[in-house]
Amino acid sequence: MLLISLFLATLFLAYSNGANDNFKGVATLFGSRTSSYQTAILWATFTTFAGAITATFLAGALIKNFSGKGLLPDAIANSPEFHLAVAIATGLTVIIASLIGFPISTTHSLTGALVGAGLVAIGLQVNFAALGTSFILPLLLSPIVAIPLSTGIYSLSGYINSKWHLPVNQKMIDACHFFSAGIVSFARGFNATPKIVSLLLIIEYFSIQGGAILIAIAMALGGLLNSQKVAITMSEKITSMNHTQGLSANIVTGILVIAATRFGLPVSTTHVSVGSIFGVGLINKKSKSNTRVFYQIFLSWILTLPTAAIISAITYRLLQG
Repeated sequence: MLLISLFLATLFLAYSNGANDNFKGVATLFGSRTSSYQTAILWATFTTFAGAITATFLAGALIKNFSGKGLLPDAIANSPEFHLAVAIATGLTVIIASLIGFPISTTHSLTGALVGAGLVAIGLQVNFAALGTSFILPLLLSPIVAIPLSTGIYSLSGYINSKWHLPVNQKMIDACHFFSAGIVSFARGFNATPKIVSLLLIIEYFSIQGGAILIAIAMALGGLLNSQKVAITMSEKITSMNHTQGLSANIVTGILVIAATRFGLPVSTTHVSVGSIFGVGLINKKSKSNTRVFYQIFLSWILTLPTAAIISAITYRLLQG
């Protein structure tokens, strides 16, 4: 019964992740009116699924990081009660944010849930040094790097155009925009899937490949059915944007997330994509970034980790009882 509960809770987490995260890769397509909402979410679903399947072969480092090993003794990190508490806490945190419309980080939620259950299990013996180096630092650096990079790329494109007066081929820009959105969604699936799959691997019936396929399907359903409110926040409330701004933001997000995933750094696609979109809005006077909305999102990021930690700690204590 415990393993069945873990299986269902992990699928719920994957569904919640899809609801909050799937549209982030294509938010600039909808925000710049390059495509309709329906076209954007279908493109996100397809490319996210492709990234999820690819992750089964290339993202082993993240699977190890999010199993809890290194933070906790193996005996606890391998227990189904621990994994169940983490899955429930992360899934609840992410789905609540999705229903409200806040684009939060599943990575951040998982980190908080791991710490919350870990504190109940072994108290202050949790390896906080590993937490800071492998989790917190990359998460904090994500938007800090993304904002100046996106403003720089958009400014560079404007400079090149004004310097050489290159002809604008709108069809080519739109094609590149779609391609870049596909890369971001692919990177998101590539980055998120191993983190969630790690919770299933204590169930002996699942291989990494089999678990990844189930997680990918659940993420796709979450994005198709429950991503509307996050889509509006990402596409319209942070900043208005044109085609070139959207393309610039996507290029930065795709490069940063794929590079970080390859080296096992748990950066947040959410933090990178929001930072990139906010950054391109800063540089254009015609499409000012909405700092109030950005600060609200930033506050939700701060609250994500302690919220997931509290839910996870309570859940793990109940499961122990």
